[in-house]
Amino acid sequence: MKISISFLLAILICLPFSNQAQTPKSKITFEKLQYNFGTFKEELGVQTVSFNFKNEGTVPLILNNVQASCGCTTPEWTREPVAPGAKGMIKVSYDPRNRPGVFNKTIRVSSNAENADVVLSILGDVTPRARTIEEDYPNEIGPLRAKTNHIAFASIKQNQIKKDSTEIVNHSDQPVQLSFKTPPPHLSAVFKPAKLAPKQKGYIIVSFDANKIQAFGFVMHRIYLNIDGQDDYKNSIAVSTTLEEDFSKLTPAELASAPEVKYDSESFDFGDIKPNSKVEHTFMLKNAGKRDLLIRDVKSSCGCTAVSPSKNMIASNESVPLKVVFDATGKSGRQNKTITVITNDPKNPTTILRISSNILVQ
Repeated sequence: MKISISFLLAILICLPFSNQAQTPKSKITFEKLQYNFGTFKEELGVQTVSFNFKNEGTVPLILNNVQASCGCTTPEWTREPVAPGAKGMIKVSYDPRNRPGVFNKTIRVSSNAENADVVLSILGDVTPRARTIEEDYPNEIGPLRAKTNHIAFASIKQNQIKKDSTEIVNHSDQPVQLSFKTPPPHLSAVFKPAKLAPKQKGYIIVSFDANKIQAFGFVMHRIYLNIDGQDDYKNSIAVSTTLEEDFSKLTPAELASAPEVKYDSESFDFGDIKPNSKVEHTFMLKNAGKRDLLIRDVKSSCGCTAVSPSKNMIASNESVPLKVVFDATGKSGRQNKTITVITNDPKNPTTILRISSNILVQ
């Protein structure tokens, strides 16, 4: 029996359609893919919209996952399978708290449908609410509130003077007269104005004169306030900075002959140690430069770590021990401590040495 070529072609063309017809699928169709909340006030709180959908396929529809583009958007959805012809819902909530302004968020819907990934979106514009005094001035200092109670100068060279400020407000219903107890010689602080009416704003202005302090590395001080002639140790602001040696005026020749600090290693692990025990390690420090190396300061990250350099002036090509003692008293588990060594090496003035240990449980 002969079969015509045209008949075979007709069969081959129909096969894909026949296979598709034999593979039933679900199909998810939404009433809308985007919703605009418009402009609304932040104080109205969480806004919610429901995206309704229908299964227009021939088998049950299952939503595998509904993922929002950020944590401010929270979706809830129909968890059980949606039968053919039945409807389901995805509820999306947007929290505008501390998020003023225009937003546009997406929600990705993954399912077993033939259109397996669908992206929904919500948008709107949040009008910011009026902020409270407590939010704008979060730090309480007696009857005052301040934007910050810690003035942090990033770094100051040894011959510099720097100035910074923090804004304050009198949060009481009475006027207050303001002054400072005697600050350290290198710090000066003033109130502007020195008398604040109720709800009036002002400034604390602090100057740090590095010429008047003999220190290197990180330093922190507190300045104590007098309010209406009364002092209270709780009423204070912190002032901190990292004091750095000024190498900017060194000539090329001086830099070429400068001291150079080298260490045999910059970390050491004691491994397992017994509770309440003391262990020690010695780092070797060498001056590989041509002039005397001066150890300006050595600071440990906690009082449990004692550091004692054998000398503070190291001659060219001389090596000296730097002994570190770690006290495990009252500690347990993994411990990591640092030792900051500050020298007059212009290329590497600050080195962080690290020690670690594992304190065994008794």
